[in-house]
Amino acid sequence: MSDLSAIDILVNPDEGTLGHARAWNARMRESVPDGFALDATHQPHITTLQRYVRTHELEQVGAAVEQTLREIDTHALAYQGVAIRHGEWGVPGQGLAVILVSPSPQVLEFQAMLLAAIDPFTAPGGTSSAFVTDDGEEITQSTFDWVEGYVPGQIGSAYTPHITVGFATVEDLESIEAEPFEVFDIRPESLAIYQLGNNGTARRLLMSWPIGT
Repeated sequence: MSDLSAIDILVNPDEGTLGHARAWNARMRESVPDGFALDATHQPHITTLQRYVRTHELEQVGAAVEQTLREIDTHALAYQGVAIRHGEWGVPGQGLAVILVSPSPQVLEFQAMLLAAIDPFTAPGGTSSAFVTDDGEEITQSTFDWVEGYVPGQIGSAYTPHITVGFATVEDLESIEAEPFEVFDIRPESLAIYQLGNNGTARRLLMSWPIGT
């Protein structure tokens, strides 16, 4: 067992949002057919916090997250999907596409509470063994860097929540991003901890809790 696990504390959205994500994923795979499909091991989600934690303390991490969830008004955790955006991620000429999400102020407060709650169980320096991988798969340096730098790079006002929907060529993405986008509400259905795979994918469910919105 690895000394460290790369985890994602995330929000699982409602079925309507999953439908949006799958439709966009299908469109991305028209551009890059060998890009990943959204499925049981590439779960559409909204990340709240990513960290390396000590594997033998995962139960304590879960208990800290559950206690934090009890202390907030989950009805105030509100999100909207507002645009398609991309970043160039690993493969020249391709971009990793996301549905950009706008969070309510309470989401940022919740993130800060989670960060404080699990901080005693975190450690730097995760290796490939911290992630879920397929046979022969190597974790990209950009994935290592993203998890290592999530704090402070994606905390508070720097937080850019999103739902990853796949790879496409940069040319196609620029065309897609120029199209009108219909803003939609996102309803959180559960909070979960997943072990991460390559490119920030949620690969292995470790524990989850319903959110009563």
